[in-house]
Amino acid sequence: MKYLLGIDNGGTFSKAAIFNENGEQISVASVPTETLTPKPGYTEKNLDALWDVNAQAIKTAIEKSGIDPKKIAGISFSGAGKGLYMVGYDGKPSYNGIMSTDTRAWEQVEKWYADGTNKKVYEKTFQEILAVQPVSLLAWFRDNKPEVLEKTKYIFAVKDYIRYCLTGEAYSEYTDCSGGNLVNMVTKQHDRELMALYGLEDCYDKLPPLKYSADICGYVTEEASEKTLLPEGTPVAAGMFDVNACGIASGLCGEEDMCMIAGTWSINEFIRKEPVLNGTVALNSMFCMPGYFLIEESSPTSAGNMEWFIKNLMNYEKKEAKENGGSVYDITNEWAASIEPQDSNVIFLPFLNGSNEDPLAKGTFVGLTAYHSKKHMLRAVYEGIVFSHMTHVKKLLRNREVPKSIRLSGGAANSDVWVQIFADALQIPIDVVGDKELGAQGAAMAAGIATGVYKDYREAIEKTVKITETIYPRPEYKEIYEEKYATYRAVIDGLSSAWKCFKN
Repeated sequence: MKYLLGIDNGGTFSKAAIFNENGEQISVASVPTETLTPKPGYTEKNLDALWDVNAQAIKTAIEKSGIDPKKIAGISFSGAGKGLYMVGYDGKPSYNGIMSTDTRAWEQVEKWYADGTNKKVYEKTFQEILAVQPVSLLAWFRDNKPEVLEKTKYIFAVKDYIRYCLTGEAYSEYTDCSGGNLVNMVTKQHDRELMALYGLEDCYDKLPPLKYSADICGYVTEEASEKTLLPEGTPVAAGMFDVNACGIASGLCGEEDMCMIAGTWSINEFIRKEPVLNGTVALNSMFCMPGYFLIEESSPTSAGNMEWFIKNLMNYEKKEAKENGGSVYDITNEWAASIEPQDSNVIFLPFLNGSNEDPLAKGTFVGLTAYHSKKHMLRAVYEGIVFSHMTHVKKLLRNREVPKSIRLSGGAANSDVWVQIFADALQIPIDVVGDKELGAQGAAMAAGIATGVYKDYREAIEKTVKITETIYPRPEYKEIYEEKYATYRAVIDGLSSAWKCFKN
């Protein structure tokens, strides 16, 4: 039996998971990462600390697995896309890592839309420009901290930085770079003219060579081996943007499929052989399966909002659950289930970490009265997150038939109550994917292809992906959720002129 290691770096945790070739999760280690917020709208990671956390997660996963690490055939990565991770000419980070929830570059994006740069960029990248993409952040550094760019040798995505720490080799990778507006989608290459459109000509040579997700990009070094317990010389594959990893680990391999990922980000996606160029969706990027485009609608508006609610408003309940040997999520699910959708008109906008409506939009409760309790607020959080997903899904469905079902992964997939709300609001059956670390699993699948454990992604899916249950929509809730979604949209529209008052 061969084993594969997937390493996944999300917004709040770094995870390492070991799988056998049948996709069974043998062990997982999840280590929290610290988010630095030096100013409102800034979210950063100390990159030396991030590498230490990854090394700790890898070492712990190996120790917990009980297997001989020499049986690990290959390693690969999944990571939050967008953001910016830079390494200097001295081989050390040239600045903190900038996370995909950072909004500091919003003014630069406004300028590009005002002067028409966005239209010229779209012709090459098939994408809108977002404030969290590396190109926007690089432009911010150009204008505000040019000395950082001067000492930067490599521009990475987060997973590329961790791979660099393991191997000492510098590479870019297609899914992340195409999702970050760094690839000419016609030529499938980095493009000097494209970088010039952003005013970033000097950054072109800082973009490492591009690799596909299942390409080998180096081998574990002696130094990394000592820190992680991984054998020196273990092959390391490029890996992929986490939306690809969760999609492929959910079985996304045909044009009839559709996936949602409800984690820190609301990810909603399908694949096809041609991009969608009619302006109805924000993002076309290269999928990890060569020959396919990932059609994506996404925003940082999903389950991360509930984690904020628990952290700030449920400390007592969290402590009580722990003392009783339970989980705070048992309480949140009980609270949400205790309130029928028609019995509460509280609306929550899940924009605590960013928005899919306006770069300055903020998280908001509307409709609270003295009657309402934390239970009503929590129910509104569950529903508001679903409604943000709905906004994205409705855009996607303008370009394809309604799927027979949508595959859901991420934190929300662990809650039967929440999955039922997704099904009832969308009126589409929801397939729940087996409970394991899907980002790490998708990465492990790429490692398996790179090392010959699997022939291709389809074989990897056949061997590893399992649907645990399907939740069906209840028709009697259709009109109720249509009305609540219309109210949600009305609140967003009503507040649209107010957001600039909250820019700091």
